[in-house]
Amino acid sequence: MKNIDPRHYDVIVAPVVTEKATLASEYNKVLFKVAAKATKPQIKEAVEKLFDVKVKSVNTLVRKGKTKVFRGNFGSQSDTKRAIVTLEEGHRIDVTTGL
Repeated sequence: MKNIDPRHYDVIVAPVVTEKATLASEYNKVLFKVAAKATKPQIKEAVEKLFDVKVKSVNTLVRKGKTKVFRGNFGSQSDTKRAIVTLEEGHRIDVTTGL
């Protein structure tokens, strides 16, 4: 393995595998769950180093947690931050097969 900073593993939490993410992969886009305090430059650097690809742009969003009621008790899921990473032409990440 190359010079991979262990902090990159803290920035990228997990890939998002949904129907919407699968459709976005046709346009060289990959979705990741990222750390709540991760910035766009940190996400870009982490994806480039971990997957050895060239990143064109990064868009982020915060997905609000849902409120649930179970036997009269209110609870809520935690908010999650997601990143939509657009890759340069010719680069691909296949999240279904792993690293």
